[in-house]
Amino acid sequence: MRRVLAAVRIENIRDLYAAEEGRLKEADVRHVEVTDALVDTGATTLALPIRVITQLGIRKVAEKQATSSQGVAPVNIYEAVRLRWMDRFCTVDVVEVPDEVPVLIGQIPLEMMDLVVDLQGRRLMGNPAHGGEQILELY
Repeated sequence: MRRVLAAVRIENIRDLYAAEEGRLKEADVRHVEVTDALVDTGATTLALPIRVITQLGIRKVAEKQATSSQGVAPVNIYEAVRLRWMDRFCTVDVVEVPDEVPVLIGQIPLEMMDLVVDLQGRRLMGNPAHGGEQILELY
């Protein structure tokens, strides 16, 4: 199977709100630019390596059980971040993965941003069923 990589921006949502309220300069909003996030339609949500979580300064909020190729094991869940791809964004909780694992973008953020994977072109694209425009499906 071909790998699809995407360039994304991941932002600390608490910092974004603080900047909106004038308590923090926009330039001080913690964020990470990732040029090689792996789009993984077999994954559910957004998974970030520990080093990225540390850079963003987000807080652990829970520990849950998760299934992976390694079996069932506990994973750390962190507070939401804003994930941006081009002019689209979504707010999503984060699952911690080891530093040797790339940033993984799963199905939930893809659906929230109305994106599909073009395997032939090895790229993300706006949903062709919606003319490439972002449309939220509420039901």
